[in-house]
Amino acid sequence: MTTVSQSNPPTVRATVNQRLIRPLHDFLHKEASAGMLLVGAAIVALIWANSPWSDSYFDLWATEAGIEFGSFHIDLNLKEWINDAAMVLFFFVVGLEIKRELTQGELRDPRQAALPIIGAIGGMVVPATIYAVLNAGGEGSAGWGIPMATDIAIVMGVVALLGTRAPSWLKLFLLALAIVDDVGAILVIAVFYSEGVSFQWLAVAIGAFAVAAVIRDGVSWTPAYVILGAICWLGLHEANVHPTLAGVAFGMLAPVTPRRPRTEYLDADELGVRPTPLVALSVSKRARESVSVVEWLEYKLHPYSAFIVVPIFALANAGIRVPASEFGDAMSNSVTWGVMIGLVVGKAVGISVATLTAVALKIGRLPDGVNARYVIGA
Repeated sequence: MTTVSQSNPPTVRATVNQRLIRPLHDFLHKEASAGMLLVGAAIVALIWANSPWSDSYFDLWATEAGIEFGSFHIDLNLKEWINDAAMVLFFFVVGLEIKRELTQGELRDPRQAALPIIGAIGGMVVPATIYAVLNAGGEGSAGWGIPMATDIAIVMGVVALLGTRAPSWLKLFLLALAIVDDVGAILVIAVFYSEGVSFQWLAVAIGAFAVAAVIRDGVSWTPAYVILGAICWLGLHEANVHPTLAGVAFGMLAPVTPRRPRTEYLDADELGVRPTPLVALSVSKRARESVSVVEWLEYKLHPYSAFIVVPIFALANAGIRVPASEFGDAMSNSVTWGVMIGLVVGKAVGISVATLTAVALKIGRLPDGVNARYVIGA
């Protein structure tokens, strides 16, 4: 028998093509190349939406597509399916990364983990306040929630373009901050802007999540969690709560400990020049189970999220028609200025001040080598 471990792999006569999982490195590396694809998709959407063929752009995303189960049916257009369903995969992968970093990575330090939460709160409160002040008593006063949101997919695409010029912790900080910001904005929409939350359907969503939490240590059958995740998504959708929260919730639920010890005993005689398919399958299964569920899922799903879901999301959402004839009226409107100043100035000021204040009060802590200049610049 031979002991197989990461630090002392066996020498076999067969040539083995090894692929190592390095979660944060792989995440940021893929994100760097995916960022270019995302920006390209956004540029195409803007050009298409303002071209002579703009009608085809808006007609495409307005295409209706529904699902029926007897008397129950869901009717959404193509853009809504992308935003509410496909983006669940993106939020799930991001939830996995945050879970891993909170338990094993840079965010294990409670004071470091507190920083993106505090920064996100500042990044929501200040923009909303700026908008409310500029539009107090006006017809657009109820729109204070608009500049609160930061689109996490676009944020990650832009941050990826920084490449190696920014430390990985700073990118992780922005990733965590954008998640908290996005979840906060979703909650604001659910509470203040929804048509009314259905607590019966919300109970269905919470129940599905609770079942998944109870069985996660004893059940490794992936379809069980897919089904429970789908039920949770449906419950949130029907409850008029943004269903992408299901992705974050189930991502954070994934186990971070391997199902099998990283040191495993194998029969060296079985690892010959031509191992049988059953032996190869057994070794593959043992290797997979020696990696945590979080790392394995992130490794497998991130390419689909980064290279398919996010670019399509950008293509569907970045196409904003900007007619020249209405540009002057828009620039003289207090709603326009409330949104622009809130997002451009309010976000930067709110996040930076909240983060650096937390550091000064010793509520939060920046990693070694990261100073105020990095925070403000990011």
